[in-house]
Amino acid sequence: MAPARFLLHLLFILTIFNVSSATRRLTELVRDPSNLLKYHKGSLLAGNLSVNLIWYGSFKPSQKAIVTDFITSLSSKSPQQPSVATWWKTTEHYHTKLSRPGSLSIRLGKQVSDPKYSLGKTLTDTHLVKLASIGASPNAVNIVLTANDVAVAGFCSSRCGTHGSAMVNYKSALRKGKEGKFAYIWVGNSETQCPGQCAWPFHQPVYGPQGTPLVAPNNDVGLDGMVINLASLLAGAATNPFGDGYYQGDASAPLEAASACTGVYGKGAYPGYPGDLLVDPTTGASYNAHGANGRKYLVPALYDPSTSKCSTLV
Repeated sequence: MAPARFLLHLLFILTIFNVSSATRRLTELVRDPSNLLKYHKGSLLAGNLSVNLIWYGSFKPSQKAIVTDFITSLSSKSPQQPSVATWWKTTEHYHTKLSRPGSLSIRLGKQVSDPKYSLGKTLTDTHLVKLASIGASPNAVNIVLTANDVAVAGFCSSRCGTHGSAMVNYKSALRKGKEGKFAYIWVGNSETQCPGQCAWPFHQPVYGPQGTPLVAPNNDVGLDGMVINLASLLAGAATNPFGDGYYQGDASAPLEAASACTGVYGKGAYPGYPGDLLVDPTTGASYNAHGANGRKYLVPALYDPSTSKCSTLV
């Protein structure tokens, strides 16, 4: 498979797989989104897909619930607005732009836990693909989430997570023995390794303007940071799953739906300031989207191809 890499910011990891990596470098300015993300004639994710979670390392039940509720929120109707589901609907505009109305409905699928670190605590991209291949299906996106004591190649130094694709031999009864391509995502918990790089704005940044960190909506800097990165990578996977969908710039380091709007979470955002957000009067936590089970989340702005602007919920 020809190498292809997709970055939210600075990336230099080379791999034999199609890989996209996300790093939220605070030295970057808020990007000018006036240039359209170009369509490169490839596939977009659409239809009803399951999201399978592979938990690698030690996670508390309360931490897992933050992520599972977020996945559920993508397609569930929230009585309170703005909602995670409303944010996700922006991805439909990419289909509309092609005169092919469509949507991606996501539901929480299977969960696999590996609390004993079967591949060790230092992982390469090959390890990530091996983990992501567990139960791989053409009708699913597998997400690998690594605990805060797991070192992953490029983590913190160049990326906070990855989305890409790989080939697999399916084992299901209907497709047994057939080879196919599947999309996957990896996100790491940066709580103890680099919260200033991968959990901003819930932690003091390593670089750039030193504003006061925001209070995390779920009271977990590491997991709330993971949700931000997961949201960004899900949007990238939906609109550029195999490296030939929507992106801007060089194919080896393109911008995608969320990375085209780096550092923007609400109106009025500028370098070091995420924008005007909602604040919980009880906890003081900042957020911009309501989710399932009364959750609150902070999700990144998405580039809207129908307006050629970064779309924010607030």
